[in-house]
Amino acid sequence: MTGPEPLARCGWVTDDPLYVEYHDREWGVPVHDDHRLFEMLVLEGAQAGLSWLTVLKKRARYRQVYAGFDPAKVARFTPARNAKLLADPGIIRNRLKVEAAIVNARAFLAVQREHGTFAAWLWSFVDGEPVRNRFRSLREVPAATPLSDRISKQLKRRGFKFVGSTIVYAYLQAVGVVDDHVVGCFRHGAR
Repeated sequence: MTGPEPLARCGWVTDDPLYVEYHDREWGVPVHDDHRLFEMLVLEGAQAGLSWLTVLKKRARYRQVYAGFDPAKVARFTPARNAKLLADPGIIRNRLKVEAAIVNARAFLAVQREHGTFAAWLWSFVDGEPVRNRFRSLREVPAATPLSDRISKQLKRRGFKFVGSTIVYAYLQAVGVVDDHVVGCFRHGAR
């Protein structure tokens, strides 16, 4: 007797349990919580040039040292706190990425002051509804789109760092503004 058929997933998912859990429960699920949106913004910036699995393996430590991703707390980090972060092997110790998280926390708070929530601002780009693509293979999924170009430009204008269009597109996928689960993936079209 054989077991049940394995679930069909997007081709980027490896058999690593962290990747499977992330794909199955988080990636592409619409996020409207500002703490979570800030967390993913920091993590996507930290990922630049690295594998997402590297970031997932360090995520728990990031949550500890970045005050649970509370943007108000991160915005108050001092140069001494930066130095401690840069010495912490549990995170990605890149000076520009660490500094960007603090700069981005301050810019994030400014967006909140202006729009009530960062979520309200972000989701306004898609009129509150996720973009649901119907790609059949990973080859079809773009690295950036006109939407990520627009949001990237707005973020940069507001002083955010590590928010190029490719990083922003990955962010939009991660927080469900864009749903790029390929056709055939059990998560495609799921809410």
